[in-house]
Amino acid sequence: MLQSFQAADNRASLRQRALAKLTVSTLADPKRASMSDALVVLHHLASSPATASDALALLHELQVHQVELDLQQDELQNSRCELEAELGRQTALVDRAPVGLMTIDAGTVLAEINLAGAQLLGAARKELLGQPLARWLSAPSADALRTLLLRAHDGQVSETCNLQLRPLAGVVRTVHAVVGQDSASGGFLLALMAAAAPADQADTAQ
Repeated sequence: MLQSFQAADNRASLRQRALAKLTVSTLADPKRASMSDALVVLHHLASSPATASDALALLHELQVHQVELDLQQDELQNSRCELEAELGRQTALVDRAPVGLMTIDAGTVLAEINLAGAQLLGAARKELLGQPLARWLSAPSADALRTLLLRAHDGQVSETCNLQLRPLAGVVRTVHAVVGQDSASGGFLLALMAAAAPADQADTAQ
């Protein structure tokens, strides 16, 4: 038991001596603390019979720690690749969705929009971002959307209503809007889809 405590004390002392030597060797450049510095110190301690066994034990511990760091690095790299692949897949799904999807702020300014949403508004995405969606709505619908955003902000469920969309090119059409909070940006997620035709119009069309 006494020998175990003595061995532990020796290792602790060895760590302190090694740290002290490394600190002295890097005073000229505090950012410089390389593996080669540590190996020099270990080699110096291993040269003394009194500390050789402890120096080898410390070297083994450092090697094990290096292997652990390498394994962690591999795991992080694999996780990053998986996350990037999943992000690409989810982005592609959103972009190819047949429903207009977009993120807007409380002033209806567009921050993101998918291809279907851009087609609904009749403009290229790069021309739409930063513009208020209210620009493409009738005045009553713009007011209705702002009211919808206030309700979505205060509640925990999605809010819905019909809006009159006025694309830059094309005829005015009615779309069904679904709004929910976007916790990531602090804004809102908005989905626009073609509104179902009234029953009498559907019968007439048949």
